Amino acid sequence: MCCDGFCSVADKMETKGTDEVEKLKSKFMSAWHNVKYSWALKSKTAFSRNSPVFLLGKCYHFKAVDDESPTESCTAEALDDNIVTGNVDGFRKDFTSRVWLTYREEFPALPGSTITSDCGWGCTLRAGQMILAQALLLHILGRDWTWSEALTLEPLDTETWTSSAARRLVATLEASIQGERAGAEEADSYLQEAYHRTIVSWFGDAPSAQLGIHRLVQLGMTSGKQAGDWYGPAVVAHLLRKAVDEAVDAMLKGISVYVAQDCTVYSADVIDSHSEQAGSHSDPQELNSGAAPDSRAVIILIPVRLGGEKINPEYLSFVKSILSLEYCIGIIGGKPKQAYYFVGFQDDSLIYMDPHYCQSFVDVSTSDFPLQSFHCPSPKKMPFNKMDPSCTIGFYSKNVEHYERISNELSKILQPSSKEKYPAFTFMKGHGKDYELSVAVEKREWPFIGDTRKPGTTSGDFVLL
Repeated sequence: MCCDGFCSVADKMETKGTDEVEKLKSKFMSAWHNVKYSWALKSKTAFSRNSPVFLLGKCYHFKAVDDESPTESCTAEALDDNIVTGNVDGFRKDFTSRVWLTYREEFPALPGSTITSDCGWGCTLRAGQMILAQALLLHILGRDWTWSEALTLEPLDTETWTSSAARRLVATLEASIQGERAGAEEADSYLQEAYHRTIVSWFGDAPSAQLGIHRLVQLGMTSGKQAGDWYGPAVVAHLLRKAVDEAVDAMLKGISVYVAQDCTVYSADVIDSHSEQAGSHSDPQELNSGAAPDSRAVIILIPVRLGGEKINPEYLSFVKSILSLEYCIGIIGGKPKQAYYFVGFQDDSLIYMDPHYCQSFVDVSTSDFPLQSFHCPSPKKMPFNKMDPSCTIGFYSKNVEHYERISNELSKILQPSSKEKYPAFTFMKGHGKDYELSVAVEKREWPFIGDTRKPGTTSGDFVLL
């Protein structure tokens, strides 16, 4: 009996020791990633003054006053001095208002593991979360919504997410609705901020978050995936579909996700998704007023491959065309070894949000959690020819009539050129066969190599050339 007791204690000590080793390994890898790649988000991004910038269907122009040298650099400090006119601040506010979801550390252990960070492997999941977050912003708040704190966001560092910052933010919100004296505009602003926080909280890094990484990993386990595995863009699209379908929040009942089958969108399936009954609180702002009372909005995700082993340059005009559409919610893509969330372009360079920045866990279950780490003040650019051909394109369709417009407009854009030969995807009438998530889906992809890199500190400014 004593021997059994000793063995039991020994087993517990061994288990505890193993857990401690895993925790230490996770902390070491996080520190290593921060040291190795901290330069990535520190570097400033150059934008041309002479070319328009497109961001998820909106167009911005940067123009210099009395500028005889259009290639001369201009820093963010110069922007504040009004040296550059046009809607630069509009672009900065719009970009920073998009929800930024990155690597996190020290969150509760992921299902079936002792892993407490997604650093080095979760970049595609984060890019998928960002495209879904943009769709929800569009659905609940509308495309013109911007975060009131966007232009005041400081460069990210460990001091940004302190309780004092949270208290200041809460004080600002409370001041905007002082009792019955608050006007309609202030009350509406407060309501929008409440929805903003709700959307961010759905992506929290905890088992209770309905669209969080814990939920996505758990859904991935049904197809043989484990925490720490690499997830391809097409697999992530299906995980997002399942997560939204199984979400219990009433506001999420008013939207569904449709994933195209083999680069084909079957119109009858999308229309059926629109026709399914939505919850009574699914459209809080009545933004979807053109739809029938019981209809749902649909997020359309289309996994595609734009080339062979490398991107086909003939698809550049196609990618730029879709990122110019107001109902485009971006692209889950990247370059070999790194997944990004593409949101726009200037000339032949894509603008993206980078998930490769490891941040500390934020408890979004509190009503006053700090929002700063969920928004990025630093847009990044990448030449189109560096893009990995495997990606997932997203669109938001608010009702059947909107979908008919989308399918008609995209069908024209999809007309292949003589060099392309084949469109990136197609629309077909009727229903497609049932499409179940399996390992075979991932095998059809040309995946990014699992990313082991993680940039660190970001700068909040960019350069105009």
